[in-house]
Amino acid sequence: MRIAVGQMASGHDVDANLRSIDALAARASGDGARLLVLPEYATYEKKAVDATFLDVAEPLDGPICSTLAHIAAKHSIALVAGMVEAGDAPGQAFNTLVAVDPSGRRLAAYRKVHLFDAQGYAESDYIQPAPDAIPVTFELDGVRFGLQACYDLRFPEQSRSLVDAGADVLLVCASWVPGAGKTRQWQVLAAARAIENGCFVVAACQAAPISVGYSAAIGPLGDVLGELGPAADLLVVDIDPSHAGAARERFPVARQRRFPA
Repeated sequence: MRIAVGQMASGHDVDANLRSIDALAARASGDGARLLVLPEYATYEKKAVDATFLDVAEPLDGPICSTLAHIAAKHSIALVAGMVEAGDAPGQAFNTLVAVDPSGRRLAAYRKVHLFDAQGYAESDYIQPAPDAIPVTFELDGVRFGLQACYDLRFPEQSRSLVDAGADVLLVCASWVPGAGKTRQWQVLAAARAIENGCFVVAACQAAPISVGYSAAIGPLGDVLGELGPAADLLVVDIDPSHAGAARERFPVARQRRFPA
């Protein structure tokens, strides 16, 4: 399967971000990709989450998701993108990843489980966590994908739960906050999640300077299939899902582990 990773430099203009997504979808489709993976907060982003995120929050049947569905259908490509979903708690929204198929039909919606309350940031001031940690996966062309957002990458239990739910590819959509050592941590954690689970990791990040960039696709043995630099760009890679199964047979850690599943 051919997968594209769109490394965006999203800002606070929703319409401009959607136009960028449309342009990336056109390029990815033209390159033969079946899926375009975009970052966390792809449709609205700032240096730090603040009250304005509540102003752009919409339900999953609102204009933003309708536009994402239209873009997918227009270019005959599935896509995963981060948006701000209207929440059910006063003064808070959800940080949500939406997956749509090449016809524009919604395949899944994942609300971020682990909020970034670290490094002097407090995402939970305006964002509410998912009400549960049930793994969210979807299938496209016979391949099972698992969804994660940014800070989730630091919690290996969640990645393991997605693989236990059948995922051969983990899609990590992020806006990884910069700082000392942070780019290296992003790269190492993405590779670790791939190696320890015998799965592919496709990690889509916002570009510098708001984030660190370095979106990448990692194979199930830790090989880097492709990687971008810090600037906005598009990465296209081919993956063979059977390699995940082969890696798990070579290193059958899921069968050998002695901790509770």
